[in-house]
Amino acid sequence: MQECPISVAERSFRLGDGNTGYTRCMAKVMVSLPDEVLRAVDVEADRRGTTRSGLLREWAEDALRSRSLERARRMTAIGRKTGRKTGKAGHGGDSAELLKTMRPQR
Repeated sequence: MQECPISVAERSFRLGDGNTGYTRCMAKVMVSLPDEVLRAVDVEADRRGTTRSGLLREWAEDALRSRSLERARRMTAIGRKTGRKTGKAGHGGDSAELLKTMRPQR
């Protein structure tokens, strides 16, 4: 995770009263979860010795990383089928049709 640069005034404020622990580089969001899911999240966070926010952040980062890796894997497979290297601009040819046939069915 990137360190958030802060000013001297901001650092001083954080050390004083009213420090919530949030930085300007981190958004606070509200998420709706069924009670049983929230209980399971809290149990898992406690088991790992972390916070609910920390656990949800870890899971979100893992999911996004997995999705990126899966995209890269699929693009490599497409490159092999077309004989083209991925990462270059302008696929051309029948790439759109090939993408449609390789798209995961949900």
